[in-house]
Amino acid sequence: MSMTEYKGKVKNIQDTPFGYTLSVIGGKWKMVILYLIAENETIRFNDLHRQVGTITYKILSAQLKELEADGLVLRKEYPQIPPKVEYSLTDKAMTLLPVLEGLCEWGARNQDC
Repeated sequence: MSMTEYKGKVKNIQDTPFGYTLSVIGGKWKMVILYLIAENETIRFNDLHRQVGTITYKILSAQLKELEADGLVLRKEYPQIPPKVEYSLTDKAMTLLPVLEGLCEWGARNQDC
């Protein structure tokens, strides 16, 4: 359903497709994390932390766990010492890439306004 189809019918935004989408990718870090994983295809935790910048290890870990639980991020752990963990996008997350690209295009057009 489009946004106009919900006009006047929404009692709780969380019950709409838009609400679901926001619950999955909303917040300060999730779209940044998805963007960086998409750019790198596969990335290790510390590399991701370095590229995000100001995020704490605890918050990054929690956000990755949420993205994994929502089926957007794959976590691959290698049985070695020191531990090696890599993150990549799922097929479900790949369907979000056109949305992220659209947001980037919007930003490029409107950044200097």
